[in-house]
Amino acid sequence: MYLAADLLNANPGLIVWIAVVFTGFVLLLRKFAWGPIVSALEEREQTIANSINRAEAALAESKRLQESNTQARRKAEQEAQRLVRKAREEAEALRAQEVQRTREEINALRAQAREEIARDKDSALQQLRGEVADLAILAAERILMESLNAKRHHTLVDRFIDDLSSRKGDAPPYEA
Repeated sequence: MYLAADLLNANPGLIVWIAVVFTGFVLLLRKFAWGPIVSALEEREQTIANSINRAEAALAESKRLQESNTQARRKAEQEAQRLVRKAREEAEALRAQEVQRTREEINALRAQAREEIARDKDSALQQLRGEVADLAILAAERILMESLNAKRHHTLVDRFIDDLSSRKGDAPPYEA
């Protein structure tokens, strides 16, 4: 029991030695362990701070690039819309030119057709006048060749009408 009783009593020599050993241990820890641990923690803290700074800079750059890309996309969309609008206007102008050119060609063809019809009409009228004049001369010639009594005159006219309806243009005139 003596051992247990000594544990409860304070021994001044033991306290001094414990204090000396504890102080020595703290000094050794401070020199060999505390310095490297603190410097490692400070280095780690600096690395983390640098990483955070780089991440913030990268985030700011990313936001700047995103805004730049958004503006570039908007400009590209506006340019594309302008080009589409310009192409539509040019296509409409080209279509209007083609419509106008087609109308002018149609009007020119109409005028040309009218001129041809007028020439053909004049030619047909001239030909008809010539044939009517020839027929009139032929009829006058036959009338003068025949005696002018009524019976012969009717017979001559009937034959002449029959001859006209059966004749095809170049047949020789009927002679009595």
